[in-house]
Amino acid sequence: MKRAPGMAALMESFFHQRLVQQRNATSATMSAYRDALRLLVLYASQRKGCSPCDLVTADLDRDVVLDFLDHLERERGNSPRTRNARLTTIRSFFRHVAATDPASMGVAQRVLAIPSKRTVSKPPRHLQAADLDALLDAPDRQTPCGRRDHALLLFLARTGARISEAVGVDAADLQLDPPRQVLLRGKGRKERMVPLAADLTSAIRALCQERGLGLHEPRAIFVGAGGERLTRFGGVHAVRRAAGRVHRAGMKHVSPHVLRHTLAMTLLQAGVDLVTIQAWLCHAQVATTHRYAEADVEMMRASLERAGLSSSPAGRFRPKDAVLRALEAVR
Repeated sequence: MKRAPGMAALMESFFHQRLVQQRNATSATMSAYRDALRLLVLYASQRKGCSPCDLVTADLDRDVVLDFLDHLERERGNSPRTRNARLTTIRSFFRHVAATDPASMGVAQRVLAIPSKRTVSKPPRHLQAADLDALLDAPDRQTPCGRRDHALLLFLARTGARISEAVGVDAADLQLDPPRQVLLRGKGRKERMVPLAADLTSAIRALCQERGLGLHEPRAIFVGAGGERLTRFGGVHAVRRAAGRVHRAGMKHVSPHVLRHTLAMTLLQAGVDLVTIQAWLCHAQVATTHRYAEADVEMMRASLERAGLSSSPAGRFRPKDAVLRALEAVR
């Protein structure tokens, strides 16, 4: 009789066979899935009072997974959206379990039936023009770190790149002569060309010259103090550091994604159609891009004025007929 695979074997086959060989997952996806399953395994082992290598599939049943998801929100302070992302990883793993270990089909099906938690859809947060200018001027450009941070902020604000896309750009991905553009590598290994604004082109050219970096070299544009490629967390810290220098309301929680939202809203208000913005930001569905149109109250207000509709309340209806007026007057 064939022995059922252990937890270590299932995890190994999940990452190497399902994610790498079958789905050709990116390193970012692998890291996200690894972190989610690591948290689950540690939680289940502590709950059972054993080491992770002693766990079996039944130890990760529906009740344990539900308790783990509650633990994420209650103890770790995760949002419902993060909770659902973790659940997506767990579902993917248990689909692999169901296909690999038929004896665990019942456990897998019960876990797969766990519903996602309903989330509140908030409008994308973006910066006004004055706030964006203040943020771009915040880094101290008298220092190498400040010049790098300024170029990074400008890159995020002018291209709408995700922070992982920005720090992944090499000099070989740039074309600083007309037509000025950059190659970005996004989610799911999708590549797209994005135009470069004039001020961004000047900042990048100066940054490359300062580092002695040739424009056709496969070397990172944005690097840390030791010359290594800037990490995603390093890029986030650079944005937060600049936001901390701006003494304006609402700047405390500025993230790289806020700059992405800001560009999308700027393009939308300039009359750029949603399909073009979708391609620019590399959204999988235009419905994602449509959230910006829903969030732009000023455009809605302008549409109301163009339609000739008044926002003032209408007066009470007064019937013209004398009999109706008499009836209306009865109290």
